[in-house]
Amino acid sequence: MEFSAQQIAQLLNGTIEGDANVTVNNLSKIEEGSYKTLSFLSNPIYNNFIYTTNASIVIVNKSLVLDKSVKPTCTLIRVDNAYESFAKLLEMYAEIKGSKVGIEQPSFISETAKTGADCYFGAFVYVGENVTIGNNVKLYPHVYIGDNCKVGDNTVLFSGVKVYHECIIGANCTIHAGTVIGSDGFGFAPTNTGKAFAKVPQIGNVIIEDNVEVGSNASIDRATLGSTILRKGVKLDNLVQIAHNVEIGENTVIAGLSGVAGSTKVGKNCMIGAQVGIAGHLKIADGVKIAGQSGIASSFLKEGEIIQGSPAFSAGDYKRSYVLFRSLPKLNDKINELTKLFNSKQ
Repeated sequence: MEFSAQQIAQLLNGTIEGDANVTVNNLSKIEEGSYKTLSFLSNPIYNNFIYTTNASIVIVNKSLVLDKSVKPTCTLIRVDNAYESFAKLLEMYAEIKGSKVGIEQPSFISETAKTGADCYFGAFVYVGENVTIGNNVKLYPHVYIGDNCKVGDNTVLFSGVKVYHECIIGANCTIHAGTVIGSDGFGFAPTNTGKAFAKVPQIGNVIIEDNVEVGSNASIDRATLGSTILRKGVKLDNLVQIAHNVEIGENTVIAGLSGVAGSTKVGKNCMIGAQVGIAGHLKIADGVKIAGQSGIASSFLKEGEIIQGSPAFSAGDYKRSYVLFRSLPKLNDKINELTKLFNSKQ
């Protein structure tokens, strides 16, 4: 599909500088722009590319000041916020590319399942007994939905997602390829012999509320009893592990390779960096920020606190401690030097 500068400007409530009739049919970075592509400029570091890019249309901020001695090579669309406007276009572009409907074969949909309008089920999709699927849901090839699950309107499950029985996924969610929802929690009890562990049945489920996005190859374990819960607006990166009976508060984001152990409650609006490990049965207050590679061994109940380290503590104290830590070899040399000097005068 092709769109003209005039159409894009109307959509973004922007103003045009250049040819309003020029058209684009693809997207590009400004430094890699090519003919008939649309790009954007929001970072001043890339300002010089506005005079050399081969992109046909570039979205820029209204505040951008051009060099009057050099004419841009493209048509400009000025908007209040170029980054937000381009993100809006990307979202629309993704919707157009993902506008599939219908049921591909081979696939299996139980006769007891209820499916909404305008859904897409790719090849080799499996939908179990008594499943309820909302409108405009997209299940890409090789998705598995176990018995008695629910999937809300406008939710997308990419290829290879597995949703075990009894789990609930809300509306407007995106679950990326390879993620497993509702696998057994890590529950084992030592036996009387002390040499073997007996599996504790995991009979709860997972509840994912609306507007949640989960990256690829993440794992969200079902509860032993009750539910493992991701509240509204949660965003999980790739390869994140959420253990049984964990609750992640609204709008909390967790970066890749992080793990949260069983029964821990993380508050809302938290930001958790990559490779963070959080022990079980803890509480993390609302708005807490945890630096990457931190190890959380105790609860943090102060809202908005920034923590770092392993075991983690206040980020400010951590940085001051780190300065001293880096100086330890020099301090040790100085102590040895003073010790030798003192001994020589005895």
